[in-house]
Amino acid sequence: MKQGTTLFLKAAVILLGIPVLALCIFVVPEIANFAAELYSRSYMKYYVFIDLYATVIPFYFALYQAFKLLSYIDKNKAFSELSVQALKKIKYCAITISVLYVAGMPLFYLIAERDDAPGIIVIGMVIIFASLVIAVFAAVLQKLLKEAIDIKSENDLTV
Repeated sequence: MKQGTTLFLKAAVILLGIPVLALCIFVVPEIANFAAELYSRSYMKYYVFIDLYATVIPFYFALYQAFKLLSYIDKNKAFSELSVQALKKIKYCAITISVLYVAGMPLFYLIAERDDAPGIIVIGMVIIFASLVIAVFAAVLQKLLKEAIDIKSENDLTV
């Protein structure tokens, strides 16, 4: 495969990381301050910081793994154990993000209850659902890729 055929997807992976970084820099501190003011408790601010910033770590790790996977495709190593491992790590990152947002749902509920904005709960649920869909999709791709590698190695042995 020609090098650069996955350039668009690599650019998309990079462009996915930029808005999340901007949200972490500008929006998360505002949300933390809002939660602390809403409940007049300073520990709410730290709860928001810990929960939201903890989800960014697996997100960026999954983006890095996706970038590596695209590099393997460029190098004609798409059907390799390295690709299977990258998909496995992406799956675990998506599950971790879901678990962290499930742990943060009380925060979404408290803010929605106090501010009378039920849409905030829906936002949290959409994030949980989206990351679970990504985890299932990565698991299916991982299984298919593993089976394709097994079939390929079996065919290489018979010829």
